[in-house]
Amino acid sequence: MTTLFDPLRIGEIDLATRIVMAPLTRNRASPGQVPNALMAEYYAQRADPATGAGLIVTEATQICPEGQGYLDTPGLHNAEQVAGWRRITDAVHARGGRIVVQLWHVGRISHVSLLPGGQAPVSSTARAAKSKTYIAGGFDDVSAPRALRTDEIPGVVAAYRRAAERALEAGFDGVEIHAANGYLIEQFLRDSINDRSDGYGGPIENRTRFLREVMQAVTRAIGGGRTGLRLSPVTPANDAGPDSHAQALYEQALAELAPLDLAFVHVVEGATGGARDFAPFDYAALRRRFKGAWMVNNGYSRQMALDAVAGGAADLVAFGKPFIANPDLGRRLREDAALNALDPATLYGGGAKGYTDYPALATAAA
Repeated sequence: MTTLFDPLRIGEIDLATRIVMAPLTRNRASPGQVPNALMAEYYAQRADPATGAGLIVTEATQICPEGQGYLDTPGLHNAEQVAGWRRITDAVHARGGRIVVQLWHVGRISHVSLLPGGQAPVSSTARAAKSKTYIAGGFDDVSAPRALRTDEIPGVVAAYRRAAERALEAGFDGVEIHAANGYLIEQFLRDSINDRSDGYGGPIENRTRFLREVMQAVTRAIGGGRTGLRLSPVTPANDAGPDSHAQALYEQALAELAPLDLAFVHVVEGATGGARDFAPFDYAALRRRFKGAWMVNNGYSRQMALDAVAGGAADLVAFGKPFIANPDLGRRLREDAALNALDPATLYGGGAKGYTDYPALATAAA
């Protein structure tokens, strides 16, 4: 019987276990959105597959300056950022780990104070989200966006491609395209947000076009075997209202991507960070549309994860908050050991406290 602790090859990437560290925004990049030594320590602590993750998916990382939506999140669109990430990938690989970067454009979930020249965020729509973001001074309402012109969209697609190429320059094993949680790609996918009348709006095949073009561009650049995709079919995160035909939308999206031979699909089940039964959705039917590795996420306990892999419902299980407080979560899952408590006050921004100072099991026992 397959277990959570067995090795797996996903596309071109060999993993020692099926335990995944989910992407977790922590807002600790240096000025210029540059990854730093503290971040390298944080990821390295969780990189040894014997004690940590079989695969790390990094915090969401903007593909261009216009894609930033939160203070002190890292980028991957210039040479200094590539060098910063290279220190992190080297540290992870030195521990025997595997790491992919989550590539991100937030779309309308941003604030003018974070964007070049104080410009408005861009989206599929000009309607503002009823959501907040993290800026200097704390959380604030997001700014009103402007709708991308049709002739601007190829430039955004190219930014995803360039970021994927830079990811390999930075030493990553691959990339995960963030098409979840109400950010730019999902702003095109859902008819609750997308109110366009051009070739990127209206029927499902138009609303999946932006995702399809992004994934085609990225896989042409780095190969499908090093490319994954994150989806969240029913989450209400960031004022993402439900699509009127969510099952058909996401099944169509995956069917269109089948020729790309993606390494994995990473699915947030239910409301991100909330109720798993938030809205009805047939995830098994969605999985049948995809032949690669299937990664599940959202509130998985140890037993749920064991059962999901043993029963064939998932190939990998991603853990979010448990990996924040437990750098050795992999070992704790193996041994069914108690978990450290999470300090919510240190989740966003700051330094080592609540970031690299959580004790490993041996230290905690001592």
